[in-house]
Amino acid sequence: MALLERVSTLLRANVNDLIDKAEDPEKMLKQLLLDMENQLLQVKTQVAVAIADQHLLEGRKKEHDDAVANWQRKAELAVSKGQEDLARAALDRSLSHQQLSSGFQQQIEDQRTETELMRSNHQRLQQKLKETEARCELLVAQQRRARAVGKANKATAGAEGKTYTHPIARMKMKIMKSEAENRADGTLLKDSLESDSLDDRFRKLEREDMIESLLNDLKMRQAKTA
Repeated sequence: MALLERVSTLLRANVNDLIDKAEDPEKMLKQLLLDMENQLLQVKTQVAVAIADQHLLEGRKKEHDDAVANWQRKAELAVSKGQEDLARAALDRSLSHQQLSSGFQQQIEDQRTETELMRSNHQRLQQKLKETEARCELLVAQQRRARAVGKANKATAGAEGKTYTHPIARMKMKIMKSEAENRADGTLLKDSLESDSLDDRFRKLEREDMIESLLNDLKMRQAKTA
């Protein structure tokens, strides 16, 4: 009975009310599903036990029914032999077994009613578990989404409350300064290269003049010795 009361409580459970009262809804939903799964397993076990008990009662009733028929035959045999006392004793035994059979029949009916109730509760709890699982998944997803949106809103509000103009402007000025310095360095390098090129040309002319002068001196010496 205690098991049936717990099952009845779970079947009447209002998920929304439980969530409203829970400090940690997601944790509460997981615990609710765990409780339902445990109760479902217990009910399933009790159904199996109840069915086994019903079969046992039916077997005991059949034993007494067979005994009734057996003692009835013995009573008939005794009557046919003219032994009425023996027939009375057989009928007394048959009547006792008949009464016991009737008692077992009542137990079987009560057991069948109890078994059907357990089966019905098992099916209802099984269906309730499926519905609750689906509802819990939906509620957990909604809660996580709401939590994520809340965090995003806080982050957005925090970002809007800060001023990023000055840091960006400073970075822009720093980049412009670096670009100007690079252009200046490029100009100086170009001028230096052009200057070096002009000096090289004059050095080449001076060298050519020296070579021509040496060549003329050589020619003059050879002409004198000729």
